[in-house]
Amino acid sequence: MTMPEIYVDADSCPVKAEVTRVAERHGLVVTFVANFGLRPSRDPMIRHVMVPQGADAADDWIVDHAGAGDIVITSDIPLASRALEKGAHVLGPSGKPFTTASIGMALAMRDLNQHLRETGESKGYNREFTARDKSSFLQALDELAARLKRERSAK
Repeated sequence: MTMPEIYVDADSCPVKAEVTRVAERHGLVVTFVANFGLRPSRDPMIRHVMVPQGADAADDWIVDHAGAGDIVITSDIPLASRALEKGAHVLGPSGKPFTTASIGMALAMRDLNQHLRETGESKGYNREFTARDKSSFLQALDELAARLKRERSAK
């Protein structure tokens, strides 16, 4: 049985180094997908895919390649929803999982916040990404990778 792969929506991902650390520890392949600016890696387990400029080019590539049991790292809620539909496990950069039970509310809140920004009722500032967020992400990804490896090796 193949091991899970990790797909990263890399354009604005603040946890690339943490993803690489966990992947190395567990022997998992990582694919960073972006429109621009990725540094190549000499590690054969780290792949970089440059997609054409476009609103959803990276998202579309990830959805086309990620499968059931793989891991997708993104803060993009519509991408998270699409990955969940394919059976992937999805983590946000703060370590919070997107699940089939939580994605509906996440999409609704995204739409509400967008409406509030468009009407001027909200400035739309994102909160600062903290060291605690990175630590939570590292722990969540490590636990998820270990669990998926155990599940696949038990089959």
